[in-house]
Amino acid sequence: MNKPFAVVTGASRGIGLELARQFAQNSFDLLITATGPAIDAAAVELRNVGADVQTVQADLSTYEGVEALYEAIKSTGRPVDAIAINAGVGLGGDFVHETSLKDELHLIQLNVVSTVHLAKRIMKDMVERGQGRVLFTASISATLPTPYEAVYGASKAFVLSFAEATRNELKDTGVTVTALMPGPTDTNFFHRAGMDDTKVGSQEKHTNDPADVARQGFEALMAGKDHVIAASMKTKLEGALNKILPETTKAEQHRKRAEPGSAGA
Repeated sequence: MNKPFAVVTGASRGIGLELARQFAQNSFDLLITATGPAIDAAAVELRNVGADVQTVQADLSTYEGVEALYEAIKSTGRPVDAIAINAGVGLGGDFVHETSLKDELHLIQLNVVSTVHLAKRIMKDMVERGQGRVLFTASISATLPTPYEAVYGASKAFVLSFAEATRNELKDTGVTVTALMPGPTDTNFFHRAGMDDTKVGSQEKHTNDPADVARQGFEALMAGKDHVIAASMKTKLEGALNKILPETTKAEQHRKRAEPGSAGA
């Protein structure tokens, strides 16, 4: 109980699992959550690092799922020293002809609505306590238009803006807010998004290791930074260029990487 306590969402795989590992390796106890039973296997691994780990299976794309997670957090009786609001999903394809409205609304519920919902609950508690750290997983996609990932990119632009805005609002409260902005990362993200036949899904993701992304995100969180573009030098350079390139140019570049059938191009 003398250890700090962290919460990580979307922690059963990928960047979320690596973020949880960072917390565990740095002497945090954990509450981790995901939708399925894989979260329990993740907990076993994290306990081997020496952390006390509790799990919650919850569908954060629903109001009830977020409330269930928050109740589980409160039931621990422990203040949240840090939270990584990481759960999210991608979706590739032509907005008009290929993707379904059901999938897009689910993406918005998880990537945007649940992020606001959980942050509302946790930030208020942190402000009342006078300390806490919040890490939002945004994306390098937040810095450019993303053809063939139109709704996903827009959701991450929202997360980045939300993180920067709340950081400013909370600047005198003892609570810090940090945005983690990974580039294409070697996880199952692109397969789940239906993007195996795209250039970005088949090739470019190998430029970023999820462990490196998580380590840089954790370090930025603990340093109280406003954001970090992670993890490779290629991704950091892209982030710098995106500050000066026209939106139309960035959109065309992303189209070439994300267009269905571009894997062999």
